[in-house]
Amino acid sequence: MNKATIYNVAYAANVSLATVSRTLNNPQKVKPETRERVLRIIKELGYKPNAFAKGLASKKSTTVAVIVPDMSRASVAEMLNGIAVEARKYDYSLLIYVLKSEKTEESEMLKEVVASQVDGILYLNDEINEEQYKMLNIIQDEYKVPIVLANTLYPYDNKLVTVCIDYFKAAYELTTRLIAQGRKNIYLMTTARKYMVNDLKEEGYLKAVKEAGLNQNIVRTSGDISVNTVHFKELFKDSTTPIDGVIAVRDSIAVSFINTMIKEGRKIPEDISVYGFQNTKYASLSRPKLSCVDVPIIDIGAKAMALLKKEIDGEPVEMKFNVLPHSIIERNTTK
Repeated sequence: MNKATIYNVAYAANVSLATVSRTLNNPQKVKPETRERVLRIIKELGYKPNAFAKGLASKKSTTVAVIVPDMSRASVAEMLNGIAVEARKYDYSLLIYVLKSEKTEESEMLKEVVASQVDGILYLNDEINEEQYKMLNIIQDEYKVPIVLANTLYPYDNKLVTVCIDYFKAAYELTTRLIAQGRKNIYLMTTARKYMVNDLKEEGYLKAVKEAGLNQNIVRTSGDISVNTVHFKELFKDSTTPIDGVIAVRDSIAVSFINTMIKEGRKIPEDISVYGFQNTKYASLSRPKLSCVDVPIIDIGAKAMALLKKEIDGEPVEMKFNVLPHSIIERNTTK
C-alpha cells in the first residue's frame, strides 16, 4: 500500500502545501470549508503528518544541516548519534553534508546548504581557518541561519556558539602523566594537515615538555594506516634515543602506532607508554586496550543540537563558548 504524502493531500484537495500544514497546525487560520475539505482528504488517504508539514506552517523546514569532514571517522559517527537523539526531541530532521578537501567545493556546499532553507547548521569540521570562519559568520549574520560549532572551535573569536572540551588542558595533562611515569623521550603524533583542535593539543604538549626540560618531538603524519605505518617504521628505526612515550591526536593513529611497534619487537607499555585522544571504539578494540582522553562525543553532539534549537527559536544562549568536562581513562597501554 502506498504511503500518502502531503503532496497527495494538497493535490487531492486542490490547495497549497502550506494550507495543508496550516489545517494541521493552525486550523483557525483556514476557512471552514477549506479546512473541512482538507481534513476529509487526510482521512480518506490515511495521511500522517511529518516534520516537513509542521514546518511549512511556521515557514521553518524543521531540518538541520550537519556538516562533517569524514563519515568514516568513529568520532563523527558517535557525535551524530548524540545529535540525532536530541533532534528527535524537537521533531527535527537532519541533512548530512560531507565536506571535501577543496576550498572551492566547501564554499559551493555551504551555498547549497543555505539554499536548502535549513533552520540551522551544526558544523563538525575540525579544520577552521580565518576564511572559513568569516564565511560561517556571513551565513549566520546576513542569511540569518544559526550555526553551532560542535567538537571544533575558532579560538580567536566567540561570535559563533561552540561546544567542545579544553584540548590544550587535556594534552597538557596527558604529557605530565607520562613525565610522572618517568618517560623522557615523549612524542606527539599529530596530523600533517592543519586542524585547529590539534594545534591546541600541540600547545598543551609543548608547555608540559618545556616545563620538564625535555626535548619536544612532534611527528606529523596521516590517519591513513598505509601512510603512518611507513612513517613509524622509518622514524624510529635508527633512533639513538629510544622513544618511551606517545600521545596520538586520534585513537586510530595510536592503535596503528601500537601495532607497528609490536611488530618491531617493542613492548607496550613496558617500553613505550601510549595515550590516545578520543576514547572511540578503537580504544576498547585495541590490544592492549588503549589509555586515552575520554572526549564526551555523544554529549557534545546533544548539547550542540540543544543550543542550536535555542538559536533557531530566538532564545538567548547564556554562554557562547561551552566547554564540557573530559576525563582520562587508564587502560593497558600506560603503566
